[in-house]
Amino acid sequence: MGTLPQSLLWFLPFTVPIAIWVAWSDMKFMKIPNKAVIALLLVYLLVGLFVFPLKLWLWGWALFAVILAIGFLATAAGLMGGGDAKFAAAMAPFFVTADPRTVLLLLASCILAAVVSHRMLKRASAFRAVTPDWESWTHKDFPMGLALAGALVFYPILALLLP
Repeated sequence: MGTLPQSLLWFLPFTVPIAIWVAWSDMKFMKIPNKAVIALLLVYLLVGLFVFPLKLWLWGWALFAVILAIGFLATAAGLMGGGDAKFAAAMAPFFVTADPRTVLLLLASCILAAVVSHRMLKRASAFRAVTPDWESWTHKDFPMGLALAGALVFYPILALLLP
């Protein structure tokens, strides 16, 4: 199994396709499919048992519950979409070993990068020509799934690089 940061890499073959699915779906339809949320939870359920010690794996589920409750409150207050809240909660167990400051910095960086890249691609006629039906180009809200997916993919790599 190796050290915990190295063990996190075992998630990547499973989380990267889900992250791409979520980012694409949120940009195209402005929706994060429940099936993607369930798929991510199944990855944690199955792979997490082999990656984390049992006690840490169980703390991941507690973190899921806390973030889900916070997400529902934020959704009820109109601060975020329900799909974003559910996906953020499904992502939470993967960050069980992380320093919260690192997670917040990573999330802020991913949000900034997602906003800038989305705005640039929105104005790139060649890219718009192949994605003319994407709802995120004209929707008043931002496809936060793009930023959340980035954080999910980059955290295991960042965990390897940090002391």
